[in-house]
Order: sequence, then structure tokens, then C-alpha cells
Amino acid sequence: MFLTDSDLQALWLTVRLASVVTLILLLIGTPIAWWLARTKAWWKGPISAVLALPLVLPPSVLGFYLLLAMGPNGPLGQITQTLGLGTLPFTFWGLVIASVFYSMPFMVQPLQTAFEAIGERPLEVAATLRASPLDAFFTVAVPLARPGFITACILSFAHTVGEFGVVLMIGGNLPGATRVASVQIYEHVEAMEYLQAHRLSAVLLVFSFLVLVVLYTWQPKPKKGS
Repeated sequence: MFLTDSDLQALWLTVRLASVVTLILLLIGTPIAWWLARTKAWWKGPISAVLALPLVLPPSVLGFYLLLAMGPNGPLGQITQTLGLGTLPFTFWGLVIASVFYSMPFMVQPLQTAFEAIGERPLEVAATLRASPLDAFFTVAVPLARPGFITACILSFAHTVGEFGVVLMIGGNLPGATRVASVQIYEHVEAMEYLQAHRLSAVLLVFSFLVLVVLYTWQPKPKKGS
């Protein structure tokens, strides 16, 4: 068999994680990106820097602080325990929260760029037609920013698939629960199972290549407002 049952289990968990994270990022990243594209507030710079931290911060550092925050003595951990949810480290939803933080810039930055490329004119025209700000956003801004949404979702999904340091810090290595594909490859290498590591790595390599093909070949250019 090309892939073992544990490999397939890790791949399925990875796809599930990336899908949930991408959906959550789409819901929370869109209003953040819209605000960043429209605001002229002085704190736009510091907030943008905080959101972009995962691009330059070592994953182990981010994972360490998230582990503390979600632990039994951390602020998030105390909230989840009060709600009767226990602690999140070494659970699937702990991976989700960590991945949302780690992949945030891959959703927000493409969307912000797409929203900024729209310009003011289309929204002004919508306002003259008595469209509310919410109507103008969904009927004008979102359609014009469609290429940005496609790019942001693809990048967020692919980046989550390729995570290692953060998911290992938060999720550990529990088969069927937190062992994603990148950790499974690490396990194969640790056990000197190079053939299995090669096969699973090849699957992720092909996936990464196809993602780049979509981004650089099929992706339409953002439309500018006239």
C-alpha cells in the first residue's frame, strides 16, 4: 500500500484542521482586513505588526506562549475550565486555535490588499444609490475583491497543512487526535522509516506544487475600481 493507515489518518486530520481553520479565518479575518484597508487610525500600524508577527516569529515561540495561555493557569485555560471545557492543549480544538493565530496573516494580508485595490469610487457610487455600508460591502466590495478571497483561502489552507512547530508544541503527537501529516513525517524519520516518510512527503510536495500552480497560473488579477 502506498500510504499506511496511520498516514491516511494523519492526512485526514490535516485536511480537517486546515478546512476548519480556513473557515474561521475567513469569518474573523474579513472584517479585520476591511478595517485595516479603510482606517486611517494611528494604531493601524501596531495592529498590523501584531497580526504579521507569525511571519517572522519562530513557531516554537508562538507555540510556547499559546501553550501557557491555554494551560490550566493561563487566561484562556481558566475560561475554558470555567465553561466546563477543560484545557485545550493536546486537543484538536487547541490545534485549531493555535493554527488560527499562526495563519492569520495569510488570510488578512491578501484581503487587505484586495480591498485597498478597489478604491473609493465604487463605494461612493453605491452610496449615491442609497446602499447602506453593509449592502455596499457585500454587493460591491466582496465581488471586486474575489481574487483576494481566493488567494487568502488557498494560502491559509496550504499554510495550515504545512505547519509543524506550532502544532507539535500545542498538540503533541496523539494518533487520531493531534498527529497531523507534518508530525507523522517527523515520526517516520525518527523511526528511520524513510520510505514511508518519502511517500507522505511526496504527497505534500505535490499538493504544495498544485497550490502554487493555482496561485501563479490560474489566479485572476484583482479588479480596480473605476
